[in-house]
Amino acid sequence: MSSTLDATTLPALTGEHHLDAAQVAAFRRDGHLVVPGVCTPSELSAYREHIGAAVRRLNQEHRPLEERDTYGRAFLQVWNIWLRDPAVARFVLAHRFARMAADLMGVDGVRLYHDQALFKEPGGGHTPWHQDRYYWPLDTDHTVTMWMPLVDVEAGMEFATGSHRNADMRGTRISDDSDAHFTQKLAETGAPIAAVGPLRSGDATFHDGWMVHRAPGNQTGAMREVMTVIYFADGTRVGPADSDERRADLGRWLPGLHPGDLAASEINPLLYHRAG
Repeated sequence: MSSTLDATTLPALTGEHHLDAAQVAAFRRDGHLVVPGVCTPSELSAYREHIGAAVRRLNQEHRPLEERDTYGRAFLQVWNIWLRDPAVARFVLAHRFARMAADLMGVDGVRLYHDQALFKEPGGGHTPWHQDRYYWPLDTDHTVTMWMPLVDVEAGMEFATGSHRNADMRGTRISDDSDAHFTQKLAETGAPIAAVGPLRSGDATFHDGWMVHRAPGNQTGAMREVMTVIYFADGTRVGPADSDERRADLGRWLPGLHPGDLAASEINPLLYHRAG
């Protein structure tokens, strides 16, 4: 079931949000960046209703929090919503966001890896330290995630600044084990921790795929609603599917492709290219 909305009535999100040279340099140095006001309040309000409705319709996690493991308590997770809802697709495929991702990575074009709604319930647990790139069978380090709260939040994510450049800082799948692993590694390296927040709805953070990050639990009485979009550089090839997690991602988000193929399946559209 998809939205009956005429998606063309929603804001186009084509107007550019310019990033200056200092912001780009900070992202490449630190591995993360906060960008205020990527969407205006009216733009985001128009999309929030449809993203929330899609999450409620597609969510398959209905167990009480106390019956879930650490990962399950961290958030309600729904992905590839753009394929099932035209209103959400208009948000996920937005030129504005893709241009920012290309500028931050310093590449000519970007493709979509996938979208992911992360809704942290009232009383929901912390998100353990982890790296997104651990999961992705992509033969590139040019990957970036945009994390945008749909509501005002007091606490966003916490980033281990500079950890994306440390080749020894490699972990495992997100879990209690990854939390313990990175807690020890960060203590050994003394990487500074940047706690992001508060953030207004429509602000966004961008982080490198190898960035070590986590998020605190939700101690409020309201859902912490977040939408994420993951981008990678156009021209990337599929990397080794050398773990259970990467084999699962290969089938789910790069369907029909094999290691060595161009990472350009039918669900990895080109979202922006400088050549137009």
